[in-house]
Amino acid sequence: MTKIEELSINTIRFLSAEAIQKAKSGHPGLPLGAAPAAYTLWADFLKINPESPEWPDRDRFILSAGHGSALLYSLLHLFGFGLTIDDLKNFRQAGSLTPGHPEYGHTIGVEVTTGPLGQGIANGVGMAVTEKYLAARFNKPDARLIDHYTYVLHGDGCLMEGVSAEAASLAGTLGLGKLILLYDSNNITIEGDTRIAFRENVLDRFKAYGWHVQLVSDGNDTGAIADAIKEAKSVTDKPSIIEIKTLIGYGAPNKQGKASAHGEPLGADEINAAKKAAGWPYEEEFFVPDAVKTHMNSILAGKSESMAAWRKLAEEYEAAYPDDYREWKLWNSGSPAVDLLNNEDFWTYEGSPATRVSSERVLNKACKLIPNLIGGSADLSPSTKTIMKGRGDFSAETPEGSNMHFGIREHAMTAIANGMSLHGGVIPYVAGFFVFSDYMKPAMRLSALMKLPVIYIMTHDSVGVGEDGPTHQPVEQLASLRSIPGFTVMRPCDTRETAAAWYLALTRKGPSALALSRQNLPALPDTGKAALRGAYIIKETAEPDIILLASGSETSLICEAADILKAKGVNARAVSVFSMEIFDEQEEDYKESVLPAGVRVRLAVEAASSFGWHKYTGLDGGIISIDTFGASGPANLLFKQYGFTVENVVAKAMDLLRK
Repeated sequence: MTKIEELSINTIRFLSAEAIQKAKSGHPGLPLGAAPAAYTLWADFLKINPESPEWPDRDRFILSAGHGSALLYSLLHLFGFGLTIDDLKNFRQAGSLTPGHPEYGHTIGVEVTTGPLGQGIANGVGMAVTEKYLAARFNKPDARLIDHYTYVLHGDGCLMEGVSAEAASLAGTLGLGKLILLYDSNNITIEGDTRIAFRENVLDRFKAYGWHVQLVSDGNDTGAIADAIKEAKSVTDKPSIIEIKTLIGYGAPNKQGKASAHGEPLGADEINAAKKAAGWPYEEEFFVPDAVKTHMNSILAGKSESMAAWRKLAEEYEAAYPDDYREWKLWNSGSPAVDLLNNEDFWTYEGSPATRVSSERVLNKACKLIPNLIGGSADLSPSTKTIMKGRGDFSAETPEGSNMHFGIREHAMTAIANGMSLHGGVIPYVAGFFVFSDYMKPAMRLSALMKLPVIYIMTHDSVGVGEDGPTHQPVEQLASLRSIPGFTVMRPCDTRETAAAWYLALTRKGPSALALSRQNLPALPDTGKAALRGAYIIKETAEPDIILLASGSETSLICEAADILKAKGVNARAVSVFSMEIFDEQEEDYKESVLPAGVRVRLAVEAASSFGWHKYTGLDGGIISIDTFGASGPANLLFKQYGFTVENVVAKAMDLLRK
């Protein structure tokens, strides 16, 4: 290690420790221990340009151990991404650019929101998948327009989380040679030495996954770390993991190597002791020596040259391959470059299939118009109907294919899709049985938190699953996803509403879930584009006495019930509540036109938990729902057992009107 490297690394350490100390909150252990590895990567390898932080061919850096955010903020400051010393001083304060965990879209240079351990590793797999896919589509023998790496810094905790194991297993299968993990191996977690719960040989595990593995025994040996990264980059057919043995809280003489260094400020005296031990001669807090500033400027000049070389390459590519370059630009535009709203074929369908089949029909129209759709399911494509015909399979051998096979790895599948969306250039979708959204929920929540337009195709949406029984029948899952801020849930009643769901999923900001039926559903009149406002009148009547509301498979029930009620002299309006989130966004006049405040007698019908419907039914309304678990039996009998019949809807409506 040279003197300027040592000075730069100590600058990172003390900026981080002082930010945490000033906040009286944070995690100093990782920044102190991992600073040499992070500095080596950023200074010598990471292809970035802070003047163009969204450069498409930049390397991606993910701090999967997001609790070590002070390290990332110190790096972003020193490497010119616009974070100031005042920003570091405001670490973890309300409204600052330096929140407790890195937040995508909030701080320039942060590639992904991290903190829930293991997610960042899976996000990295998604980014590496996208790099490989785009390279296969656009690179030419004489022009590598897409050629970058994804680096992930993580710790022991990330590797204990199951999502990282799922993702790492798939990464090995896919041969993601542009993915490199830097493992901050310090053998300490909050409860103490990892031996109490984590004794496995990590490198042997990753070797079994099909990874290239290396060990750096001294986390302060920047030369060894650099050599390991060089070797990892030379292995093109496997992802790589470099275990770097570090000492948590390195340099703090009374806390290094101890669990207390993990998640609490060192204290002013301990920071001063660490500075003295390091030979740090500066008394001023949050100090960056002039020599470090000069050194960083020279590093950044080299990084600017890398981007200038890429821009020249891109110009040559555009001249030689204008059609491909135009397509690449469209893929990176962030939205489908096609007018689906006015494409009549996209909205035209016949028959009365299950909406999972409806979705397959819509998807296979959409993929012909939107070439950067890529996705798949957790080993359920024949059931979820999520294969794009004629688009091939993505694999280690065929990276140009668009149909992904995630294996039975729902959680990792979702986190990988987040990484794909974050990378840019593709529109990812994932699929599974709706009940297993419980396995996906942590990453779905992060989709919403980051406002990522990931599309979730969730089939087998009710007790209509039938004989598979309560383990496979979603009851509370609709309410669960509807409760996530910024997450759009759509439960279409027929094929045209399914087309509306796909249109919205492809054009809205943020994630969307399509809850789709296993059983066939009748085509209803006047559906389709009407659903784009979330809820609409599907069967009207003059001066309604009662309003019937439903979604999905129950919508046809309320339409039939409205006809029977009319014969009984009751004016019943039927409303398809296709998406609560979208309806709630509409202007008040529209909402009043659909659900007038003067009509207080309302009945909601949905084969799921009643939770959430009360905001529409009010004190005078009722709900036909399932507030228990399901049962095993033929679907038609289960619907009857739980009261989802036209006769029961009519009876409940009459009971409400008699009150």
